Amino acid sequence: MLHQLLKNRKIVLASASPRRVEILKLVGLKFVQIPAEINEDVCLSDHKNPQRYVQKLSFLKCKSIKEALTEDCTVIAADTTVHLDKKILGKPVNNDEAFYFLQSLSNKTHAVYTGLTVSYKNITLTDYTKTKVKFFDLSNEEIYQYIKTNEPFDKAGAYGIQGYGSQFIEKINGCYFNVMGFPINLFYQMIKKIACS
Repeated sequence: MLHQLLKNRKIVLASASPRRVEILKLVGLKFVQIPAEINEDVCLSDHKNPQRYVQKLSFLKCKSIKEALTEDCTVIAADTTVHLDKKILGKPVNNDEAFYFLQSLSNKTHAVYTGLTVSYKNITLTDYTKTKVKFFDLSNEEIYQYIKTNEPFDKAGAYGIQGYGSQFIEKINGCYFNVMGFPINLFYQMIKKIACS
């Protein structure tokens, strides 16, 4: 169990995401939140390779926080993105972009990638998870109404699977928590590897 493997360790979550906080609390972890601020433009060249893109960003977030700490902590960082038609759909900057993203996802299957990096002392592991998500066919009115909830604006792909956006999802293939932004099953496997090192 995660809370046993990480017992008596100081844990730092390098993220401002309320979804990641919620997931870690679900499994009984106590942690400090220190959001990482990095220049994501350094990964623009990896846009066509979503696996590399999310792993690189999670690694850089983890590294930036770990280097600022003065004590041994388990540092956790993640980055999630939506990939459709060889394009990465990040967080929409305005209503028009949110509408475009959601219209693009309508009646299609897209992939959600999350890169995860965990670091403790001299051990750093980075990995990723992929989940496929199929949307129902959305009308323009449904999209407009959803945008009015303001839910799309801090989420990759302009939707949240755990909120109003759940109504649009026909099926998923893979980890649900990955679509929320933190693949807890992958995290557990990575922590077990670190604990055995």
